[in-house]
Amino acid sequence: MIASMLNLAAFKNSIAHDAPPAGVSLALQALWWDAKGDWNKAHECAQAQEDAEGNWVHAYLHRKEGDRENAGYWYRRVQKPPATVPLTEEWDVIAGALIDAA
Repeated sequence: MIASMLNLAAFKNSIAHDAPPAGVSLALQALWWDAKGDWNKAHECAQAQEDAEGNWVHAYLHRKEGDRENAGYWYRRVQKPPATVPLTEEWDVIAGALIDAA
């Protein structure tokens, strides 16, 4: 699927495949790997995208990891308050925002 034709439902469905959709950002790849259960690969992708989108996903990943202090640092970098919603809801919010921005 072409990244510009992607929506949240299609992105979530792609998690059943062996690789993220072609052409998606590293930040979206990070969320994809996270959903596949590979936190380390997700973290690598988030770190490799050194902008607000990558930093937002980076914050989420450290929150999920349970490292509140580190997560707080990354939330501050993107000028967002630390999330308090369930992790699955935050994942959806971030993924939707990144897809809409693509």
